[in-house]
Amino acid sequence: MLAGQSMITNLKLEKPLCIIDLETTGIDTQNDRIVEISILKISPDLPKEHKTRRINPGVPIPPAASEVHKIYDHDVVSCPRFEDYAQGILSFIGDSNLCGFNLIRFDLKILIHEFNRAGIAFSIDGRHLIDPCQIYHQREPRDLSAAMRYYCDQEHSAAHSAGSDVLATLAVLEGQLNKYVDLPRDVASLHEHFRDPRVVDLDGFFALDDGGSIVFEKGKHRGRFLHIIAKSDRKYLEWMLTTDLMDDTKRVVRKALGLSRIPNSV
Repeated sequence: MLAGQSMITNLKLEKPLCIIDLETTGIDTQNDRIVEISILKISPDLPKEHKTRRINPGVPIPPAASEVHKIYDHDVVSCPRFEDYAQGILSFIGDSNLCGFNLIRFDLKILIHEFNRAGIAFSIDGRHLIDPCQIYHQREPRDLSAAMRYYCDQEHSAAHSAGSDVLATLAVLEGQLNKYVDLPRDVASLHEHFRDPRVVDLDGFFALDDGGSIVFEKGKHRGRFLHIIAKSDRKYLEWMLTTDLMDDTKRVVRKALGLSRIPNSV
């Protein structure tokens, strides 16, 4: 049994926290697909719930990906597609805050794109995001297996199994909270502690400059102010709305075009 797998004692929970891990066909967050999803749901006053599902990605699993997670085409050929699970996953997560090792840079982006392909909106508005990878890379830059050795004095023998990885993530988070007594003890404060104040959208297409104005971080207008481009190259922003960008990136664009109101940052 992994340390901390049944409950977390050093983090105050005011609503459920879902710890998520995905195994995928690759590392392209826009186009690769989920082959296994595991969600460990921890609630303040209810028993933990842990669900793991294999998923038919609808595309061949590259050999390089299978070598990492040991899931092959024949393992998932008879499994349901993501769209078959999507509504159930959405209901299970509910209004939970989210946690995961490398959640913000990888798993969350993949998950949102899968929901989009299934025709279901999955919003992070109102959710706090906890990523032990951020804590770990800030304090002890390495990977999940090394984190298990460092914080839990255990070998992560089942690395790249989604079910084991979510348990390892919880154990590492608990170990970090034990070790770093200066870290916040509630989810909202921990979220704020590691949130980059420059971040505007999950995909990093935009950022805030020192004066609080939104600038392009990618694309042909990189380094230029969004409000200026909204006046000088409106067609480019309208084109962005037709692409496969993340929903929160498109919300920034819509606001710049005067189509909606959104907050400045995630």
